[in-house]
Amino acid sequence: MFLTWTDSLKAELVKEMIRVPEGQWVPFVKENNGQKPIYIKSFFVDPYPVTNQEFLEFVKKHSKWQKNEVSKLFADENYLKHWERPLKIGKDVSKNSPVSNVSWFAAQAFCKSKEKTLPNTDQWEYMAQIEEKKSQKAKEALRARILEWYSKPTQSHLPNVGSTSKNSLGIHDLFGLVWEWTFDFNTVLVTGESREDSSLNRGLFCGSGSLSSQDKENYPAFMRYALRSSLQGRSCVKNLGFRCVKTIGEKL
Repeated sequence: MFLTWTDSLKAELVKEMIRVPEGQWVPFVKENNGQKPIYIKSFFVDPYPVTNQEFLEFVKKHSKWQKNEVSKLFADENYLKHWERPLKIGKDVSKNSPVSNVSWFAAQAFCKSKEKTLPNTDQWEYMAQIEEKKSQKAKEALRARILEWYSKPTQSHLPNVGSTSKNSLGIHDLFGLVWEWTFDFNTVLVTGESREDSSLNRGLFCGSGSLSSQDKENYPAFMRYALRSSLQGRSCVKNLGFRCVKTIGEKL
């Protein structure tokens, strides 16, 4: 459906989502002749990752996504494995912690049910770089904090959403809680042309990988792209969650 900018819709979005201003972003992966900045249109994003409770409400209404009903084509054996039963989260898991062990298909279905979508990789990385633009000191501090989080094993019980950092736009938990699905998570590796699919992959992840990036010191971004490249749409990972975005005027 096509959304129009109405007063009612605007009020809803301002209340529930955060507006990310338009801007430019230079993709992390450098193509043959460098990379020009990409224009990012303004969009709205959920301030927090989706929680277990929110996902429970979703599966109650959409039984095909309950863990005893979901097709193996759309989720692997780890789907919602941390829940006690198909419609019960369980006492050992916080209802307010981010839902994880969900596939790309399930995450996108949840967002679609809210008339939203998963952020594409450009949108997600654009949000991730907002704080880095403040100063070199801020960039270094943020990257050090992200790497510290990456270096730690995943906690057996994820903390509640909102328990880590908030950026200057009011977006919580981009780092420090869970990795997040993006709509086009595997496009770095798949160009659509089978004869070309391996070139970009080799350039990013082989020994000369740093030469194929715009920022050779951005190791956190290397790790995000590496994780995305390792996933399939049906993958369910215990520290991989998601949030939704909404772009005015685009078909969802």
